[in-house]
Amino acid sequence: MGLIELIFICYVLILLITGLFAFNLNKTQEDYLLAGRRLGPWVTAFSERASGESAWLLLALPGAVITVGISISWSIVGIILGIIASWYLIAEKLRDETAKYNALTIPDYLHKRFDDDTNIIRNFSSVIIAFFFLFYVSAQLHASGKILNSLFLIDPYMGITIGAFVIIFYTLMGGFTAVAWTDLFQGFLMIGTLIILPITGFIEVKSSGVKISEILAMASSVFENNNDYLFKNENFIGGVFIALSGISWGFGYLGQPHLLIRFMAIKSSKDIRLARRIAIAWAFPAIIGAFFVGLVALLHFGPSFFLTVDAEKAMPILTKYLMHPVIAGFFISGAVSAMMSTADSQLLVSSSAVTEDLLYKSRFKNRFRGNPVAINRIVVIIIGIIAYGIAIFSELKSKSIFGIVSYAWSGLGSAFGPVLLLSLWWKKINRNGALAGILTGFFVTILWSNISFFSNIITERFSSFVLSFILTILISIYYHDKN
Repeated sequence: MGLIELIFICYVLILLITGLFAFNLNKTQEDYLLAGRRLGPWVTAFSERASGESAWLLLALPGAVITVGISISWSIVGIILGIIASWYLIAEKLRDETAKYNALTIPDYLHKRFDDDTNIIRNFSSVIIAFFFLFYVSAQLHASGKILNSLFLIDPYMGITIGAFVIIFYTLMGGFTAVAWTDLFQGFLMIGTLIILPITGFIEVKSSGVKISEILAMASSVFENNNDYLFKNENFIGGVFIALSGISWGFGYLGQPHLLIRFMAIKSSKDIRLARRIAIAWAFPAIIGAFFVGLVALLHFGPSFFLTVDAEKAMPILTKYLMHPVIAGFFISGAVSAMMSTADSQLLVSSSAVTEDLLYKSRFKNRFRGNPVAINRIVVIIIGIIAYGIAIFSELKSKSIFGIVSYAWSGLGSAFGPVLLLSLWWKKINRNGALAGILTGFFVTILWSNISFFSNIITERFSSFVLSFILTILISIYYHDKN
């Protein structure tokens, strides 16, 4: 066993021990789901960032640079703007509002905010969260298969199985306390990987005499024989659609439940200002670094290499090629960190949507008299197993992590982002407008992504969010004036 493998195994053991240590800290639902609302600004910021970027940042984004090309830069612009917007427009107000309504989940907040005695908003919101998080968690498990295959050369299906076991176990045992504190450690690993790896790669680039402009010219030549620019050689309208499709990644940050619970769990809204600075300072080098990881991998291995090797494995392969085994072990653990820090949060949010909102606050609540934390843990197992099945299917069908994450990101961001933003800043929003926005975001994402004519023009991330935002306003105004 080499040093890389030894460091990785030690890292996984640390995660499992953390889950066991945090087990006795979870005595109530608020402890298990929000760490008792006692997180400090550093833990909140690193947890939000580590969970927000996931394996998408370390695997899918470098892979997209290789296979899509320089036009992926628009996505980077959108991501950075989205992070800034969520911390400035959502974080502080959501912390105060959810505390005022004593809401532990996003569906519960929306239910109480709009005084929905029919329970429709809560039920639909919970179903939407559970539905899209099945795909989102499966993407992280799929990533574990790719990482472990690159590291140990084991079968990807076995890698998915191992990743699923570790994530389900420490989420099951430790709840949000374990999730948040492991995210702090994982966030440091991720940022270290995304700063040091591309810098090391560019030092080698300089020593080899290859110009950065030549690296950029390589992008997109893997599967296409044309030069790729920011607008992919499209006409003006086509170029605008490409830019908007990339920037639309930023919309999703306003409505991702697994990120929003970080804002809800911070000890005080007064801590938001410091946490915001930390999170934004983390985002710039990390996201730009992931972009350059893809470029450096393209330079070192050449376009022809990725005709036979999955481009989304570029980061762990490049790490093993460039770095000392000890450092490579930590960096590859950073990639696993990205995957686990998102999957654990999503498992927790999904289970809370099912238990807290669908079971304990429904008309059938009298049938569920067990310990809420114990019921939550059972639901974590069930959702984890279903997501595991989807991940196995995705590997079988060679689905990309990028595509799966984009689908789930769009569904969650457009269903909740416009409604949350307006509920915090616009007094005229009402129950009918909120319900219209939630359902529009959900259904437009599903329909748009499955109709190639529409999705080839502009991504569902843009169309679903914009339509949800517009309908929320129009329906709210209509019922406000009617009353």
